[in-house]
Amino acid sequence: MDETSMAFGMPHERAAATSTGSLPDRISVRDYTRSVEIGAFTAERGVTQRIRFNIVLEVSHHTAAQDDDVDKVISYDTITEAVEAELAAERINLLETLAERVARKCLADPRALRVFVRIEKLDRIPGTLGVEIMRTRVADAAPRLRPVSTRAAGPEHPTPRAPWVVYLPRAASAGSGWLDALARLDHPAIVVVEPSETHPPASSVPRRRIGLLAMEQDAWRLADRDSRFEVVASRTEIDWALKHGRHPVWAPGKMVMDAVEKPRADAADPIGLAAWLAAEIGAERLCLAGLPVRSSVDATALATPADLGALAEGDEP
Repeated sequence: MDETSMAFGMPHERAAATSTGSLPDRISVRDYTRSVEIGAFTAERGVTQRIRFNIVLEVSHHTAAQDDDVDKVISYDTITEAVEAELAAERINLLETLAERVARKCLADPRALRVFVRIEKLDRIPGTLGVEIMRTRVADAAPRLRPVSTRAAGPEHPTPRAPWVVYLPRAASAGSGWLDALARLDHPAIVVVEPSETHPPASSVPRRRIGLLAMEQDAWRLADRDSRFEVVASRTEIDWALKHGRHPVWAPGKMVMDAVEKPRADAADPIGLAAWLAAEIGAERLCLAGLPVRSSVDATALATPADLGALAEGDEP
């Protein structure tokens, strides 16, 4: 099979052409088509389009055929469930990202050796456009980018604590008392700021974006005014900031607009957005600084900045 044929052939043809030594067993899912919201362009937001998956998974040899034992084979569900799990996790911009995540999930089974993933968009042009990748399982003995630690959690390696989400209304974020208390807080926390302007409920995607951008501007204003705080927009940035002892302020646009199931709340209901963030990241609690608890939100009301420290020490304010 020449290079051109390999490039334009189906994944199973490429798998066969690139095999070395004895041929491995393969399972495949072909022409698996889903309608999803995906894409980096503005025109691709708020609409669904068809994407097609062709996936070949090479697996280690087994005796399932002789024994007729279903437990010895990797189920085709391994492939389709990998696709569905990644589509459900969050809205994705790039086919490359989706392909990488599907490949990684397919290779999580220790019996998997190599995977070919082709994903194509069917509605963007008169033909198809897409990406194809091949990934191989990393052997346990191979060098790793990061060493795998097998040490149990203990005093030297404590289990990471679930963070708090702290909602700061305009009055609280304008002064330094609450910010000083947050900077001293001995507990990981993400700050959500109330918009400096009141917004009506969003009636369209552009309106929702306008409100979210307003909240992001206020987050950046806080970070500009107080260098102890930094703006975060994604789960990765949140995790990194908390692991390194930073004080993150949430810019909601990316997570909200990329969510598969978007929150009902928007900039008109910033406390509802804070509650959604708390649920998304598995926060230990939602704290409302200087505000009474709303009946519709499961939160802890904090009357003064000192209440934050008392809460961290285990005392209810």
